[in-house]
Amino acid sequence: MSSAANSGKFDLIAIGRACIDLNATEYNRPMEETMSFTKYVGGSPANIAIGSAKLGLKAGFIGKLADDQHGRFIRNYMEKAGIDVSGMVVDTEGHKTGLAFTEIKSPEECSILMYRDNVADLYLRPDEVHEDYIKRAGMLIVSGTALAQSPSREAVLKAVQLAKKNAVKVVFELDYRPYTWKTAEETSVYYALVAEQSDIVIGTRDEYDMMENAEGGSNDRTINYLFSHSAQTVVIKHGVEGSYAYTKDGQTFRAHAYKTNVLKTFGAGDSYASAFLYALVQGKDLETALKYGSASASIVVSRHSSSDAMPGVDEIEDLIAKQPVLHS
Repeated sequence: MSSAANSGKFDLIAIGRACIDLNATEYNRPMEETMSFTKYVGGSPANIAIGSAKLGLKAGFIGKLADDQHGRFIRNYMEKAGIDVSGMVVDTEGHKTGLAFTEIKSPEECSILMYRDNVADLYLRPDEVHEDYIKRAGMLIVSGTALAQSPSREAVLKAVQLAKKNAVKVVFELDYRPYTWKTAEETSVYYALVAEQSDIVIGTRDEYDMMENAEGGSNDRTINYLFSHSAQTVVIKHGVEGSYAYTKDGQTFRAHAYKTNVLKTFGAGDSYASAFLYALVQGKDLETALKYGSASASIVVSRHSSSDAMPGVDEIEDLIAKQPVLHS
């Protein structure tokens, strides 16, 4: 089923990467010794759309899928999750679905081995991004990885341009993955280009350092830079130390991380973004939205997948009500 079929409004539309996650079924061992993996849909914007739909938002997706079994699996999964897939196009040039193998050595030591050469999602073209679709959204969610190569880079820039033209809020999830970027300078140029046009920017402290092409950056420097442009809200995540939200009018909010039985470290950022944005769509204040994001992240890192593990509203609110935070 499609949440908005061919008419009506979307709470959000995400653009960019939809791929396959192959998560190690065997824990506490290196990938060299891992013999079995479980298949899930992956990719930051796809996960955010899935998490949002699971929370009850109307979500759409713009992306390019390989014309193969993996591409069909992704499309079917997202459609069943309630996401409108009419903005997804099928690649006709033989490009493949991106794969991400995950290694779970310990709750603290996880890694991802990505296959991103000639992947279909990076061949989304500007002419495959349509204004009639984007203007139906309340928010456009842009992932940093989609800026790594042309023509996907130009397709995303066109989407941002159309969103701004039609008063659609631009949300930039930095989602830095080194695999497809050539240099730190290139990353910084394109991250800054989109961040300067975004209404909401979400990322880790390390990702903001990549955007600024500087080590040891400070939150003050980041927000001073972004608030001189379009940003109204900037969220900066500091891992177990929690996260901060800053507003253009000078307010600062902080949410602490919630205690959980950590299985793996990946998937937290996508679940954080989907729950944070859900809370904003529901009209909740920023402090509450940060709590939703932190709670959702703590739930997903305790589970095996990223997409399948996305929690419902009741689970998030139950955790907020019952669980202590890591730092008081």
